[in-house]
Amino acid sequence: MSKKIVLTGDRPTGPLHVGHYVGSLKKRIELQHEYKQFVMLADVQALTDNADNPQKVRDNVLEVALDYLAVGIDPKLSSIFIQSLIPEIAELTVFFLNLVSVARLERNPTVKDEIKHREFGKSIPAGFLCYPVSQSADILFVNADYVPVGYDQLPMVEQAAEIARKFNRFYGEIFKDPKPLTPKSDMHARLPGIDGLGKMSKSLGNAIYLKDSSDDLRKKVMSMYTDPDHVRVEDPGKIEGNVVFTYLDVFGDNKAYVQELKDHYQRGGLGDVKVKKYLFEVLENFLEPIRKRRLEFAQDPDQVMKMLKEGTREARNVAHETIKKVRAAMRIDYF
Repeated sequence: MSKKIVLTGDRPTGPLHVGHYVGSLKKRIELQHEYKQFVMLADVQALTDNADNPQKVRDNVLEVALDYLAVGIDPKLSSIFIQSLIPEIAELTVFFLNLVSVARLERNPTVKDEIKHREFGKSIPAGFLCYPVSQSADILFVNADYVPVGYDQLPMVEQAAEIARKFNRFYGEIFKDPKPLTPKSDMHARLPGIDGLGKMSKSLGNAIYLKDSSDDLRKKVMSMYTDPDHVRVEDPGKIEGNVVFTYLDVFGDNKAYVQELKDHYQRGGLGDVKVKKYLFEVLENFLEPIRKRRLEFAQDPDQVMKMLKEGTREARNVAHETIKKVRAAMRIDYF
């Protein structure tokens, strides 16, 4: 391939939300014009903590694909594929497991945080612990130059680079050293949930989804966390940690007016309801065209699956070439 290669993707465990758009989708739309981009629907990884509910994962493959198309990820520019249909990824994972220790996996900060968050205790699924190795195989089967990630996912890319270097040291130069592409600022890395308690998350129920109806959006915006001490309209309010203003900073195009609202709120005399109504207008203007495109694509799910089949075919061709080189380097190309 003449272009540099990018690998990115999502676990299909639910529809995507505006946090995904800010943190990754917007960047992917830009990257697809400059790089050869592979976008993975990571259904195998989704099964590491949804093994008892495969239908949930299957259903959300289509949901996430619809979100991709709705925001502007173009299958003519990006190869969108289903992870489980690339068996070479599983084969690479088995080979890579010999190149990393259990202790190293347990030290991975991302894995440690997720284990704590999901309250596995001593019952950590082996597949979940080995998640970084599987993710390394995802990255390296296309020999990606770059992996767009948030700061919390940097350890995953570092792990992939370690495995690539160790493989090359043992068997010869096959893999590139993948590099992370990180957001320009924290504001574009971690959009808080509407409750103000942390990052927007499907599991925490504090997300605004790209497919939310206008009514659902209004309800969520009006319930947003602001300044708990801003009891009366005339009271001065805080904008630090105020989720409404955080969203206006990200989505509000009229920066001058947003600054006027901030100044007014801080000196007092501006109520939360007025600010929330303006934020609803801003988000509705942003989401309405996405919602419309999504509904159009949803009218023909067979065509969407056909697009996924074509993207998966292209990814599989790349995987086939990679595994041939790997087997030759490892001296296991017997026939």
